[in-house]
Amino acid sequence: MSTIKKDPVLVVVQLSGGNDFMNTLIPYTSGIYHDSRPVVGIKAEDVLPSDVDDALGWHPQAAPLKKMFDAGEVAVVQGIGYPDSNRSHFRAMDIWHTCEPLKIGDEGWVGRLVRELDPQSHNVLTGVSFGQGLPRACALSGIPVTSVGDLDNYGLMTSIGDEGQRTKALEIFKGMYSGAVGTGIVMDYLSQTGLDVIKGADELKKAPAMYTSDVEYPESSIAKSLRDVARVHLADLGTRVFYTQHGGYDNHANEVPAHPRLLTDLTEAIQAFFTDLRSQNASEEIVMYVFTEFGRRIRDNASGTDHGTGGGAFIIGDHVKGGLYSEYPSLDPARWVHGEDLEHTIDFRGIYGTLLEQWMGVDPTHIVGGNFEQIHPFSV
Repeated sequence: MSTIKKDPVLVVVQLSGGNDFMNTLIPYTSGIYHDSRPVVGIKAEDVLPSDVDDALGWHPQAAPLKKMFDAGEVAVVQGIGYPDSNRSHFRAMDIWHTCEPLKIGDEGWVGRLVRELDPQSHNVLTGVSFGQGLPRACALSGIPVTSVGDLDNYGLMTSIGDEGQRTKALEIFKGMYSGAVGTGIVMDYLSQTGLDVIKGADELKKAPAMYTSDVEYPESSIAKSLRDVARVHLADLGTRVFYTQHGGYDNHANEVPAHPRLLTDLTEAIQAFFTDLRSQNASEEIVMYVFTEFGRRIRDNASGTDHGTGGGAFIIGDHVKGGLYSEYPSLDPARWVHGEDLEHTIDFRGIYGTLLEQWMGVDPTHIVGGNFEQIHPFSV
């Protein structure tokens, strides 16, 4: 468990679509890599070599993340996945969200974490998600996780200044739909959700007004989300878990122009986020976890890459012991899964367990559904 002075905070960044890990941390000295990827492969002379493993190097557009890695702030989890990986985006992401590879789960792992951190739901902002919609990872009946699309305009009926008037307005809103939806549990849930939104909005509206920074964030959706995370964190509203999403990684076609742009947006945003928090002495309690639902296939398809299995994840922060963790999946064709995929070398539920037990200080067993191999990426 973390021994920092402030409560530890987890920031989750979901890369939706299946990030191409082989083109992020690249086995650029391998002839099999270059032979398998005549179109999307990165030329050896363009790769940013790793000082830790001379067989691996970084995509040139991931230079900001490499800089943080070289400074010892990034733990790379190689070969992350799970047995019998599902190649469907929807099912694969659902598995990562619920830790249920064998059945359809209805409880998100982040929702379970929020319940552990705040079992009485005293703070509706213990968990906050930025982006469109609430990810399944954050969903758990009876546990509020606030979903924010735009921090500067967040809220429900926030133009109504008096809380009593807003509560009355919500009751009118509830009445409009009661005939169609019914009464009882469903309507009680909708009403409570509306009240939670009011409470959350009243608190969240403080964050933009309190925030000042000399750091200029890039113009990208993930940079906007991480800036919003920074603003809420700096407002000291008690949020322990933030969730953000960065889409566009399903590069079946046009990967050559698309993937470098995504890596630029992602890594520049991460760099700006930590620069911002460090400039305000607010970074030591933060750990960021960056993941995707699966990797891509070893061979390209002449324009992009198709859904694969084993991939990669990143754990980033001031108290992270940077380096390479687990094993990079073998490129030996005899070990390819389905004759075309990278194998997984560590279970994602063990990485969740690492974050939950060693950083957040909670027992991961019931959150991830068992005991799985952990790594040890923290210096505290």
